Amino acid sequence: MGRLDGKAVLITGAASGIGRATAAVLASEGASVALADIDETGGREAARAIDGAIFQHLDVTDETAWARVTNAVVATFGRLDGLVNGSGIVLAASIEETTLEDWRAVMAVNLDGTFLGCKHVLGAMKADGGGSIVNLSSVSGIVGGHNLAAYNASKGGVRLLTKSVALHCAREGYGIRCNSVHPAFVETPMVESLVAGSADADRARRSMARQIPLGRIAAPDEIARMIVYLISDESAFVTGAEMVIDGGVTAQ
Repeated sequence: MGRLDGKAVLITGAASGIGRATAAVLASEGASVALADIDETGGREAARAIDGAIFQHLDVTDETAWARVTNAVVATFGRLDGLVNGSGIVLAASIEETTLEDWRAVMAVNLDGTFLGCKHVLGAMKADGGGSIVNLSSVSGIVGGHNLAAYNASKGGVRLLTKSVALHCAREGYGIRCNSVHPAFVETPMVESLVAGSADADRARRSMARQIPLGRIAAPDEIARMIVYLISDESAFVTGAEMVIDGGVTAQ
């Protein structure tokens, strides 16, 4: 018996990285999964690798699309028990280097997209008597970086939005929990983009690993396993929490 038998979960940002790994691990624990992403090719490929999975094209900044996707998941699986807000983009730029256009683009995906996801799944989850929302923040939502002005702000926003959603749902008696997950560097296309943008990719990767007390970059599956716990009934008394998976970064 799987830890998530009978549960239907929607994962955004599921075409690659943490989102893709999460969809696979959730399915291995018995969940019916809907993968959503703006990357149609990667998303459909990821969904084909999982028995019974479906793919939905989703621009997380589009409110109309959120309503469509949520309805499609409920129509397919008959319910919606979990949401993993995994879509995100990063911009390596200081406050002086960040343009207003850049700022708004990061906020639109990382923060607005998470807001819209939380807002639009509540109706379906309430109808089923409860559910679990997991928002992907970052260690950068807890500690600052000199060259991550927009990313820091967006992920810090996700951290506190999560707490607000958790408290609202608890106060209303919805049976819906909401928690945030805060990884450090993970082997994903996002980290690859940061490395690729440096003058010396190998040196940049080694520098990232040195910043982590455990001495290495995390694997996507390691983050996905925490998400399994938060979606499962094992975490029934966990809400409004920030689950840090950073190899010891914030312990320093």
